[in-house]
Amino acid sequence: MAKPNYSFEKRQRDIQKQQKKAEKLAKKAAAKEGATGSEVATDDAAAQVEPTVGDTPG
Repeated sequence: MAKPNYSFEKRQRDIQKQQKKAEKLAKKAAAKEGATGSEVATDDAAAQVEPTVGDTPG
């Protein structure tokens, strides 16, 4: 019987968490921009970070 690859599963969970966090930030940024205007857009652009698959140490 094959051993479960826990590190792969953990990496997939971490990627999902990062994507969910990025979506949440984008949603908050859109809500802020709709409420206050373009002055917040510069701060939100710096705060958003796209997760990449190759960044996790393995």
